[in-house]
Amino acid sequence: MPHTFALIPASYVYLLRGDEVLLQRRAATGYMDGHWVAGAAGHVEPGETARAAAVRETAEELGVRIRPQDLELLTVMQRTDGAGEPVEQRVDWFWAVRRWEGEPRLCEPAKASGLDWFVRDTLPAPMPAYERRVVRGIDEAGLPAATSFGFGADD
Repeated sequence: MPHTFALIPASYVYLLRGDEVLLQRRAATGYMDGHWVAGAAGHVEPGETARAAAVRETAEELGVRIRPQDLELLTVMQRTDGAGEPVEQRVDWFWAVRRWEGEPRLCEPAKASGLDWFVRDTLPAPMPAYERRVVRGIDEAGLPAATSFGFGADD
């Protein structure tokens, strides 16, 4: 019997200010509520590039404007829940940006209960392990262009 699953693309954007990263705390979404996550993130829409999604999500969630050319690609991660036969896999583009226009603010308070700057070597808890791995790797030369998470020994 054939096994089908969805491949879900998303872009994550980390605003960086010196050694700090801007994170938001999820709330009332039913998924990872209470966890600190990228300042802006969301699904890539049909016909949209991952870079364009990053620009759009940053404007929608943080109210700031970023230029596409200011996005620095950190890694592309293929991940899964790893439970038996996964019903979905994700491909996530993780971006950093060090320049933007406007003051970041929480624009979707129905989906997030906090927005704050954190020093990258003292990240808050709880935070998804895959995101913690990316943020910790921002200044390390060892963060590969392609990464995986949830596949076991291959991660």
